[in-house]
Amino acid sequence: MTGQPYAVRFSASAAKVLDGLPEQVEDTVWDVLDAAAGDPWGFRQFNADDPEGEDVRHAFVGQLSLTYWVNRPMRSLSVLTITWLG
Repeated sequence: MTGQPYAVRFSASAAKVLDGLPEQVEDTVWDVLDAAAGDPWGFRQFNADDPEGEDVRHAFVGQLSLTYWVNRPMRSLSVLTITWLG
């Protein structure tokens, strides 16, 4: 993908989870979001059976998962959920 990376925004619930994570896990969240901002469709579709849901993506690394929505017109990612099973 070329051009500027997408901006990242958090839902209120995702921001609250982010605030409560250990520093190493928070760093991993930002690493995943950096990758997603550069290539929003680089992670798998949340529900591959939903033909209208191609902009909702799910990224996971070990015990961490993020769900985000790609807002094409605004060139931003909206982080909907952060789940850490640690």
